[in-house]
Amino acid sequence: MIKFKMPYLEPYTTRDSRHRCPRCNHARTFTFYIDPETGKPIHRTVGRCDREIKCGYHYTPREYYRDNLPLCGDLFDGNQSKGNGEQISGNGKQISRNGKFSDKTVVTGDLFGVNSNQSGMNNNQSETIDYIKILDEKIDCISHRYVICSKSSDSNFVSFLYDHFPGERIEEAIDRYALGATRNRRVIFWQIDIDDNVRTGKIMQYNPLTGKRVRNERGGINWVHNILKKRSYVFQNYNLCQCYFGEHLLKLFPNKPVAIVEAEKTAVIGSIHTPDFIWLAAGNLNGLNVPKSRVLRNRNVMLFPDAGCYEKWAEKMKRISREVNCTMEVSDVVEKHATEEQLINGYDFADYVIEKLKGDGENEKGECDSNESDSNEPAGEETGPTNNIKLPSREPSPALQKMIDKNPSLTTLIDKFGLVEV
Repeated sequence: MIKFKMPYLEPYTTRDSRHRCPRCNHARTFTFYIDPETGKPIHRTVGRCDREIKCGYHYTPREYYRDNLPLCGDLFDGNQSKGNGEQISGNGKQISRNGKFSDKTVVTGDLFGVNSNQSGMNNNQSETIDYIKILDEKIDCISHRYVICSKSSDSNFVSFLYDHFPGERIEEAIDRYALGATRNRRVIFWQIDIDDNVRTGKIMQYNPLTGKRVRNERGGINWVHNILKKRSYVFQNYNLCQCYFGEHLLKLFPNKPVAIVEAEKTAVIGSIHTPDFIWLAAGNLNGLNVPKSRVLRNRNVMLFPDAGCYEKWAEKMKRISREVNCTMEVSDVVEKHATEEQLINGYDFADYVIEKLKGDGENEKGECDSNESDSNEPAGEETGPTNNIKLPSREPSPALQKMIDKNPSLTTLIDKFGLVEV
């Protein structure tokens, strides 16, 4: 049997481990995908740019091998080239000038540096492997004991939560999302799929006062599977296939509507503030996609993209709702409330919730002061022309009304955040 090692993103070591992006040309923002056989980048264009909103470049190994398989010709035995510029692979298959195979190309084991004789086959036999199929189907998981051992409220992120929300709600969120903590008070956001398999854990550091992520070298993102790979040879070929953060809750609450945000922090805050929904996190701007969304089949879903990302998620929504067969809407509440400065610095649904909570607190204080001053005025005197006037409410569209009929709790979300149908 042929053993295959999965390509992986280059781990962060120093600033030199981040490179110039081939699209936006920004220095130290690009992460290469590494060939596990050679330990070197697959190609200078294969990787991901950290500037997800302003650039969004992400060229995966799967796309590269689909588009440029002949560029790996030096791994074939006996590759030759014709005088007309076309190449012929070792198995005699002709490759066109544009250097592309079809999506159904089956690649021989020699492409990945595997000698067929070493795997017990003679020269007349050639075991083949479908690279695309392996990428789609091979999923590795982590033992639940790591989740159990790490579960803790001793993280800076949880400390921030206690400044804004009731302790009972926070403890409930810690239990449901199995939030963990490291010795230096980083939070661990575990990715547990709908079948309760632990895919990985995302380790992040937060400022306990502001709730903002610490982005320096020590506070950078780390992953549990990366740590395990360094500690044990058993995890050396770990194939990470990510799922939505909070996905395991879909099985626990089959009738609840779903809300999806970008960041794990935002999903936790959303679940505390509006528990009538299952709050999932895509993990990043491009984390919302069709493969991960197949678990949302026949569900009612509301998307809350970060400021500046509305158009991109609106496009993704159309494709997902069509291919997955789910009812999906996208909210522009964050987009509308973000200022120019917030757009630059980053503004998401969690910021909106915290901002609203602070505003409500100030309004309550203002109302108390106003009531005290009004007590000196004669009873029955009107203070303004708009007293006791109700503004007419707008009727929901048939599509929205259908969602409300299926999930009445949707009205709670609309009322709480003043959502308007567009």
